[in-house]
Amino acid sequence: MESLKPNGLFAAALLCFALLASVVPATAQTVTLADGQILRGQFEQKRYLSGLANPVRSSGTFTLVAGRGLIWTTTKPFPTTTVMTEAGLVQDVKGKETVRLAASRLPIMSKLYTMFGAALTGNWEAMQSAFALTRQQKGQAWSIRLDSLRPDDPNLPIKAINARGQKLLDEVEVVKPNDDRDVLSFFNQKLERAPLTAEEDEFLTRAQR
Repeated sequence: MESLKPNGLFAAALLCFALLASVVPATAQTVTLADGQILRGQFEQKRYLSGLANPVRSSGTFTLVAGRGLIWTTTKPFPTTTVMTEAGLVQDVKGKETVRLAASRLPIMSKLYTMFGAALTGNWEAMQSAFALTRQQKGQAWSIRLDSLRPDDPNLPIKAINARGQKLLDEVEVVKPNDDRDVLSFFNQKLERAPLTAEEDEFLTRAQR
């Protein structure tokens, strides 16, 4: 199988943070996923890279399943499905598995996934071990800023994260140490307890092996 390119790995780490912010708003009442609950939605991603006049755009859908993992499906410009679980990361292109990486081989993913899982249960201390956290609240709108305590850490190459939303996340910006940045906007999000589709269940089961 091919190795996951750096941009692909960073995108996987980014989506982990994006979904974290979407279910942990900066209010006194934390929205957390219970076992069996699912968060679905659509996303648009803009990647701003030095040397490029215009951002690189992509869009698609995501499915976050409490206790099992995350399915991130890019539909444009190229169909790709990335599945992240505590066991590692699997990527499919046109129905064919092209990447499989165990969490033990990806220190950044393992670290992010641990933080992600802790934050879903309201354990913000797990995040504050790596980031300085600032929250703001104006009516129903909230914002979170996370500044890395060690932006030079090769296992967590993130300088800062800015997220904003209301009940759930509207937008998140992740800034890398070289000031390249990714901006993700989220739409049509919904929490539900409906059964997974057969394809979703197969993706998560395969990724957890």
